[in-house]
Amino acid sequence: MDFPAIDAPNREVYLLAEARQRDLTKPAGSLGRLEEFGCWASSCQGEVPPHPFRQPRVVVFAGDHGVARTGVSAYPPEVTAQMVANLVAGGAAVNVLAANCGAQVRVVDMAVDCDTEPEVSAYKIRRSSGCIDREDALTHEETLRAIAAGRAIADREVDEGADLLIAGDMGIGNTTPATVLIATLTSTEPVAAVGRGTGIDDAGWMRKVSAIRDAMRRARPFVKNPVALLRTAGGADLAAMAGYLAQAAVRRTPVVLDGVVVTAAAMLAEELAPGARRWWVAGHRSSEPAHSVALRHLRLEPIVEFDMRLGEGSGAVTAVPILQGAVSILANMATFAEAGVTTRDAADSPAGPSDA
Repeated sequence: MDFPAIDAPNREVYLLAEARQRDLTKPAGSLGRLEEFGCWASSCQGEVPPHPFRQPRVVVFAGDHGVARTGVSAYPPEVTAQMVANLVAGGAAVNVLAANCGAQVRVVDMAVDCDTEPEVSAYKIRRSSGCIDREDALTHEETLRAIAAGRAIADREVDEGADLLIAGDMGIGNTTPATVLIATLTSTEPVAAVGRGTGIDDAGWMRKVSAIRDAMRRARPFVKNPVALLRTAGGADLAAMAGYLAQAAVRRTPVVLDGVVVTAAAMLAEELAPGARRWWVAGHRSSEPAHSVALRHLRLEPIVEFDMRLGEGSGAVTAVPILQGAVSILANMATFAEAGVTTRDAADSPAGPSDA
């Protein structure tokens, strides 16, 4: 699965944005990372000042995982299909949070273990991915189709005007393959990476650790081959997310990453399309231990840390208003010259006000 070389966001524009930040009516650096995010947005858009993100778009990738039937989740597998229906109806947390920041939500069924409505199943690869502790998640052909589907979905969103993309996830048991992918790529021991997911008890946690250890044993030979790794230990939803995130970078469209499942897919997207990560910011830090491991690997610092672990894209959309605020600061705040405010340099100069 070949991706073209990824162009970085415009470095010259980033430097111009930094220069504008220094001209705004505030001490340099006094707005902290808001200044950094404003410059990043400018460099992605290729203009200073940047414009507000007008059409943020959330795509929730849904899929069941065979490993969920081994007791690694606090919820039964049939909840995936029920939650897909809830998402379509607008009743999930991400729907509410997305409406709060002007983002639209779409749901795509990549591997839900039942028939779903045609509006969400156009890209469906199969019913449930394989039980990764003992079998491959997908065939090679299914993996390629899932990645291609993610690319097509990203293209569709951008072609329809989306200027900020978010991936969300929905699938009971999906933190298990996500943790396998993260731990395999970073050589992390399962016990250091495994969290409580949907709220499993101690016995469930031990089952999850065991399943992840067995899946990692199967995955390690493919650590240098992202397609084979997704085939062995991922799933159709994760493969599609990887394609979506990589293609967003190809299309020069910025992305806000969500939690552990999406960030696991992002690690594979960076393997498929090196340099894609420069088009992403991390929306939040999940309470799942593997998420911090993945963020360190991608060298991303989250915008917010609210101990969220829901998925769906909820953490990413929570961060969007902060990102929009960073853009507004750079675009709308007055400069020293516009406001008639004396700069520190002017005040310190021999011809400054103190000599008047």
